[in-house]
Amino acid sequence: MVLDMDTRRSAEELREMLREAEERKVLWEKHFKSGTMNVRQNAEALRNYTALRGVIKTLRWTLNLSDPAGKKIVHPLD
Repeated sequence: MVLDMDTRRSAEELREMLREAEERKVLWEKHFKSGTMNVRQNAEALRNYTALRGVIKTLRWTLNLSDPAGKKIVHPLD
């Protein structure tokens, strides 16, 4: 079996992923701040919000974009 290992994405695809991640982050943040959740749901909302922050930072770094404050992202893990 041969797998196609060419998984490169276009800049447009990455921008679309960034837009979607930013939208989802806003939704999870609203859900977290709604105060209508039990402890498990609260933990899930916070976990997803935090994970999306990392996704957004990595996509911005990949696209050579600055963070929302205008600072250059030197490394996505910092």
